[in-house]
Amino acid sequence: MPIVQISILEGREKHQVAGLIAEVTDAVVNSLLVKKEQVRVLVTEIPASHWGAGGVTKDQ
Repeated sequence: MPIVQISILEGREKHQVAGLIAEVTDAVVNSLLVKKEQVRVLVTEIPASHWGAGGVTKDQ
């Protein structure tokens, strides 16, 4: 059972996250030749205050 973990900044619309899950699932099905029901996609939304790039948080 493939498990895909994705971390993104919070603030996206629910339909965007659902679309991401659907497209990632399809990619895993096509590349690993597994059943769609076997694929797990976990999306974690991180607040901008907890996401750092270049030594600063994204909300700075």
